[in-house]
Amino acid sequence: MSKKVVIGATVSVILLAVLVVGIATVDWDDYTSSDTPQEIPDIDPDMVYDENGELVENSLAYTVFEKYGIVLLPLALLMFGAMIGGVCISREEVESDDTD
Repeated sequence: MSKKVVIGATVSVILLAVLVVGIATVDWDDYTSSDTPQEIPDIDPDMVYDENGELVENSLAYTVFEKYGIVLLPLALLMFGAMIGGVCISREEVESDDTD
């Protein structure tokens, strides 16, 4: 086995473990408590920030970055790695045997 394969497999296992832990620690009851569609209110800046300039806990920005930050970081690393891997694969020289 080549060194690249071992490193890639190790990084993949670590990222998978972080994603599983991140998804397992989220309290999904906050988001699955209703089976019927709920009305989405219009976005008002007062709904995102309070009078102190802090994020309101029921805003989308708070939910995405505060509650799911542990999931977003490994996903961002995974997507960055996929982008770099795609570039590296596209630049590799093809080894072909033309002795036929």
